[in-house]
Amino acid sequence: MPVYRDEAIVLRTQRLGEADRIVIMLSKQHGQIRAVAKGVRKTSSRLGARVEPFSHVDLMLASGKSLEIISQAETIYSYGSQLALDYPKWTAGQAMLETAEKLTAEGTEPALQQFLLLVGGLRSLVSAEHDPGLILDAFILRSLAVAGYAPSFADCAICGEAGPHRAFSPSAGGMVCASCRPIGSASPRSQTVELMSALLTGDWQSADAAPTASRYESRTLTAAYLTWQIDRQLRSLRLVERT
Repeated sequence: MPVYRDEAIVLRTQRLGEADRIVIMLSKQHGQIRAVAKGVRKTSSRLGARVEPFSHVDLMLASGKSLEIISQAETIYSYGSQLALDYPKWTAGQAMLETAEKLTAEGTEPALQQFLLLVGGLRSLVSAEHDPGLILDAFILRSLAVAGYAPSFADCAICGEAGPHRAFSPSAGGMVCASCRPIGSASPRSQTVELMSALLTGDWQSADAAPTASRYESRTLTAAYLTWQIDRQLRSLRLVERT
């Protein structure tokens, strides 16, 4: 079987048989990969701890018929051991892993930008550079933009009329003018729209200064926008909202 090397972030795992696991990863060069880690559930396995969620690993993989096979894994950094010490960081990280999985697809072309965004987001959580909720919202908005679903926070998402506008519609693609406003659109605070725009563009000075009410509203709108685009609600976001 052809063998190749790559580095990846482990997104999640699932049991396979009595001793194996399927490992779902976002890799640097090959996009999303589903691979078998054989024997990792045995107590004698040295590979098991290296292919847990949040692990950044250097891999040797063999191409299989339906699943790749992990032949070797070396840990570059274990984000999980740091995030597990802080519940808000842990839940934000879980939502980031799930978002990355939903916005990439197995067996397609590389997703380098998504990979780099995920690595950067996990590093920010571990180093506590910003509030975990802000880091999560920034990651979701930027990941959506990379995937081709960038929301509009200035011009009307439907007709293009210059803003600012007062209504936000996930189905329409962001802020909308009064003429285009769909039924059920939200009416966020102007500070919330400014916050979401700052998170999308990386203006952390403005984002860090945002009031608590705008941060909560931003999280709600960001989650709604993501849910609309991927046509499902992330399970991990429910835990984040409880924090």
